[in-house]
Amino acid sequence: MPTNTLTDARCRAIKPSEKLTKHFDGGGLYLACTSKGAKVWRVAYRLAGKPQTISLGPYPDVGLADARAKRDALKATLRDGGDPMAPRREHRAGLTLKEASALFWAGRGDLSPSYLANAVRALEMHIEPHLGRRPIGSITRDDVMAALSPMDAAGLHDYVRKTRMWLGQVFDWAVERGDAKINPCALIDSRKAFGRSPVEHFAAIEVHEVPKFMQRLALERELQSVLACRLLALTWVRTTELRAMTWGELDGALWRIPGARMKRKRDHLVPLSPQALAILKKLKARSTGSAYVFPSENRDDRPMSENTVLALLARMGYKGRMTGHGWRTVASTWANERNFKPDAIERQLAHAPDDKVRAAYNRAEFMDERTAMLVAWADWLDAAEADPVTLG
Repeated sequence: MPTNTLTDARCRAIKPSEKLTKHFDGGGLYLACTSKGAKVWRVAYRLAGKPQTISLGPYPDVGLADARAKRDALKATLRDGGDPMAPRREHRAGLTLKEASALFWAGRGDLSPSYLANAVRALEMHIEPHLGRRPIGSITRDDVMAALSPMDAAGLHDYVRKTRMWLGQVFDWAVERGDAKINPCALIDSRKAFGRSPVEHFAAIEVHEVPKFMQRLALERELQSVLACRLLALTWVRTTELRAMTWGELDGALWRIPGARMKRKRDHLVPLSPQALAILKKLKARSTGSAYVFPSENRDDRPMSENTVLALLARMGYKGRMTGHGWRTVASTWANERNFKPDAIERQLAHAPDDKVRAAYNRAEFMDERTAMLVAWADWLDAAEADPVTLG
């Protein structure tokens, strides 16, 4: 295999891509480029028949000529029967997990302060008391599981998964530097190793309670929270989807929610009833130029708080009995009681079929039925608000 195939100009010109790329110079030496643009020299070799990789440092701090010189020195060590990693292991044998974690997170300037604080605190509280003083290269999968298991036993099922992920990032960094041979966290399958939190069911009133609720809602001034609550009722979307709604997603009597904002990562089409369009017309008249239909009260570049509708419901006396998300349960029950097609109901709720082909085919399917269903529902809500006593 030819050697010294790279040039300094080519090394400088290498651009990041979605996946890590390797650019070979020969003799096992290659320049690895990560998706974030970091370039690191590495040498692949075999020791006792087993494949090994050693990092020579980042480019351009370590230039092409220096990388080749280090490669040649490594090859000489191998020919003499030596282990190229032995000096590093001897030098770094004392690097503890706590020290490694501190060094790793100190170098993560790309993270938000809140994310960084959460990660550091999780490891300080739950991992370092058990493993912090241990050399990071000596820690095994069983050691990590022993540290994580108390969290899982305490019911912190989601948190223990995040902690494993954050700890794994420290080990990946240590492996890259040569401080550890493996990442033991990668040997833990979170789906099987840890329990799961019970599914949270959002509070929702019964269908027969809707007229009284609508009468109470009518007593509120048409604040943003009131209009948001009404639009949640009329569209059957999740609160998070409504909060981030933008004017650019609206097309006449249709709201197209991009897949990036949906739970199942698929575009979702929402037909808008005349009542929903009337609310949007009011909101547009009040708009101060924000891209969001429901902007934050303090900043136009952010959506309204997730607690806005909950605060309204608490003020109305429905705390613990009704949520914005609860409208989905109420509307679904109402539609099923009136024999609307189950597929139309499920599509309106963005409960896509497990069959991916069927899901893609049905993306806009049942639109006529869904439109008629939402119009009938909106008319029923109007009647419930106007005359709850005689409503059939």
